[in-house]
Amino acid sequence: MNQIIQEFWHDPLVQDLVSSFLNGEINIATGLLWLAIAIPFAIAGGAIGGVLLAGKDLGFRLAAMIGGLFGPAAVIPATVLGLLALRIG
Repeated sequence: MNQIIQEFWHDPLVQDLVSSFLNGEINIATGLLWLAIAIPFAIAGGAIGGVLLAGKDLGFRLAAMIGGLFGPAAVIPATVLGLLALRIG
């Protein structure tokens, strides 16, 4: 198992991705990585917003589930547009 992890981290593609990510370069791979980072935050933020807005009316669990579904609907397009704007500008 340890050898597999070492082979993974020493792969030139992985090293290039990590280097690009840490240097702030935006390409397809780092854009997808940023998107993968943004999605869990969108789900958590949507769930919290749903609980705050409709927790008493719908019940806290249902409001959190609905908010968790609607949160990424706003964040994913905004993240993609922001990354495109940073890439172009």
